Amino acid sequence: MRIRDWDRNLKVRLFGEAAINITFWMFFPFLTIYFTEAFGKQTAGLLLVLSQVFAVGANLMGGYCADRFGRKRMMVISAFGQGAGFLVFGLASSPWLDSALIGFICFSLVGIFGSFYWPASQAMVADVVEEKDRSHVFAVFYTSINIAVVVGPILGGIFYVNYRFELLLAAGLICVLLSILLSKMTRETAPRDATKLKVTAGNNQAWYHAITNQFKDYGVIMKDRTFLLFIVAGILVGQTFMQLDLLLPVYIKDVVDNVTLFSIGDWSLTLVGEQVFGLILSENGLLVALLTVVVTRFITRFRERNVFILSSIVYAIAIFIFGMTSSVWVFIFAMAIFTFAELMTAGIQQTFVSKLAPEDMRGQYFAAASLRYTIARTIAPLSITLSLYIGYDWTFAILSLLALVSGGIFYLMFKRFEDKQEEVKAPIE
Repeated sequence: MRIRDWDRNLKVRLFGEAAINITFWMFFPFLTIYFTEAFGKQTAGLLLVLSQVFAVGANLMGGYCADRFGRKRMMVISAFGQGAGFLVFGLASSPWLDSALIGFICFSLVGIFGSFYWPASQAMVADVVEEKDRSHVFAVFYTSINIAVVVGPILGGIFYVNYRFELLLAAGLICVLLSILLSKMTRETAPRDATKLKVTAGNNQAWYHAITNQFKDYGVIMKDRTFLLFIVAGILVGQTFMQLDLLLPVYIKDVVDNVTLFSIGDWSLTLVGEQVFGLILSENGLLVALLTVVVTRFITRFRERNVFILSSIVYAIAIFIFGMTSSVWVFIFAMAIFTFAELMTAGIQQTFVSKLAPEDMRGQYFAAASLRYTIARTIAPLSITLSLYIGYDWTFAILSLLALVSGGIFYLMFKRFEDKQEEVKAPIE
């Protein structure tokens, strides 16, 4: 399905969100450095955990609001809210006002509005694209995000230090512009009958029932011990890859001063810590954009159990190497290993979830599977606080150990899963 054949809603979103993502990634990777310098590692780590708790709550409500109030309305409101948050954040980082606390509040609000935006945007794709073409459309959006991850940090490494105020204003204005475009150039795609039903039901049901009902559903799903092991292993290994925009930028900023990457005659390329981090983050995005399909095709030749376990081991090796060096070239090498661990399971995780889920509960299983990331993201900032007490070496060693433990849990999970499959295949006597 070619982009020119897409529904207009998707075309507006693709180009609008691409502009937002590039601008966003020009400063987002460096915000952890900004908050740790402003509040200290201990306070910054706890505040980042708090912001993620709010985002998790918003994520639970996002799907409910998209169904009850409509996709378009939630996306318009969310984009405008993100824009307002960025604009105020920019003013709090301006020559006239320098308030890290206001900046953190705005950062949290942007995360909350983003948690409301994405469920509605994903539902919109399902509304307007036939099932046979959805994977392709989602892949295009995923690729655009990874292109932003490549371009954004490179530009951010150049402009962020001296132009943070201007970057935040640009992000705010682009979000507001996207809100206007969504309002004027898109249509509501939620089924009218379903939306009316939700609104009618909502008149007799308090909003917080949406959260309590979802927790009840999760409780039922968590009784599936194999799936529970999958969630626990995902949370543990998530403590490694979630450090990509949390502990790693702070660590690299502390251990790298001015380093000359290479020189030609009288000309040399010298980078500071923030720019080194932008470089390896762009490396990650570039490798993901280029190699996802290739690695996935290669990995599918092997048993899923071995792939999941090996991915955890490779994550452990990569995060351990990061903590043992201050060399830019070793950072680049470690990031290549780190990215390979990411790509190993990128294409098979959803397939495995579908194997675990009963046909009538697949939607709930996929929603519950996302808890791996939301819980991991909530816990991950504690590594910044931990490094303050035990140092970087031990912190990275613990993160590496958690990844290895996740590999052991994956082994137990697959043993249980395979035993269960054997029982199903066994003839009934």
